[in-house]
Amino acid sequence: MKTANPKTHCLSPHQIEAKLKEAGVNATAQRIAICRYVLCEADHPTAEQVKDWADRNFPKMSLATVYNTLKTLVDAGLLREFKFGHSESSVYDNNVTDHHHFLDEKTGELIDLPAEKFNVQFNLEKDFKVKEMEILLRGTRS
Repeated sequence: MKTANPKTHCLSPHQIEAKLKEAGVNATAQRIAICRYVLCEADHPTAEQVKDWADRNFPKMSLATVYNTLKTLVDAGLLREFKFGHSESSVYDNNVTDHHHFLDEKTGELIDLPAEKFNVQFNLEKDFKVKEMEILLRGTRS
């Protein structure tokens, strides 16, 4: 899946290590490698896509290591995990700012949309305390 804002630069391994340490995560070689991919190269990957990348670039990394690392990165706030109805797999997003998504049903492309593009108003009872909101728009992009 792709994003509307392709990455123009990438973090060095030292910058990734510092980012992991700042988040309280032990910077192992496997975590640095996965971070390099999910933070710099991938666009909304699934764990299976991360594993495919690892098989080509970091041999002998187990699927369990991939899942555990992705969970650790989500828990540390470096990735967000989304589960959309169009896929059985979770999608990992390195854009941790407030934003929403558009799914191009023809291409499968998942596009980040800034929250400022939305004007949503709630008419809920006072006992509802909304923590966050996720919007997925579906359609085609011409």
